[in-house]
Amino acid sequence: MIQSILKDKATRLFIILAGIFIANAMLAEFIGIKIFSLEDTLGMNRANLNIFGGNFSFHLSAGVLLWPVVFVMTDIINEYYGRKGVRFLSYLAVVLIGYAFLVVLGAIELAPSEYFRIGHHISNPNDAFKGVFGQGLWIILGSLVAFLVGQILDVLVFHRIKKATGEKNIWIRTTGSTLVSQLIDSFVVLFIAFYLGPKIEGDATKQWTLHQLAVTGSGNYLYKFIVAILMTPLIYLLHAWIEKYLGHDLAKQMKNSAMSK
Repeated sequence: MIQSILKDKATRLFIILAGIFIANAMLAEFIGIKIFSLEDTLGMNRANLNIFGGNFSFHLSAGVLLWPVVFVMTDIINEYYGRKGVRFLSYLAVVLIGYAFLVVLGAIELAPSEYFRIGHHISNPNDAFKGVFGQGLWIILGSLVAFLVGQILDVLVFHRIKKATGEKNIWIRTTGSTLVSQLIDSFVVLFIAFYLGPKIEGDATKQWTLHQLAVTGSGNYLYKFIVAILMTPLIYLLHAWIEKYLGHDLAKQMKNSAMSK
């Protein structure tokens, strides 16, 4: 039974794309809590542009390193498996990410053994473990909501563009849908996780200002915008490989079927 499933090229391709999609989405969720300086990472001087009522420089969520991959996978899956394929994987990813967060939260509550301190160069490794993996409820909620909203928009815009432009100009529908969905995704997660959440909890010391929200969200989106453009050749290479792997007839059949799903 397993051999017959894996012999089917369309099924095997879906498993490969789904694995890449879910793995990158989950990793992006876990590393996204870290905000880093792009200029300092690259050893460059900070931009320090005077916009949004103050200095602007690239303070990015670490998750931006992987989200472009997720949205490229979304468009590839959308191309060959349609909206139902993307919707299934999006819901599955949310369930698995939620499950992973619950497992991590459970691991945080485990009483640390004295052996846990052996080999560590910090006085309380359990606090470090909690600090790295213990994302707050609002960060988790913001990440999952932004992910789902971004996926829904990406699929919608992708199909609208494809219907308007036809089969040619792959870059228009893939890059265009990614740019629209990433714009919303970049701000929704920060708004819920760092601005709305702490305010509801009444902890003003943790609440981001609108300036921080605008700077980080804009920096994230600008980075994603540039990466989406730079990844255009990769999208064509992936399409060429998939067309060769599936064969022209099967690929065409799958794409036609995907438009009706």
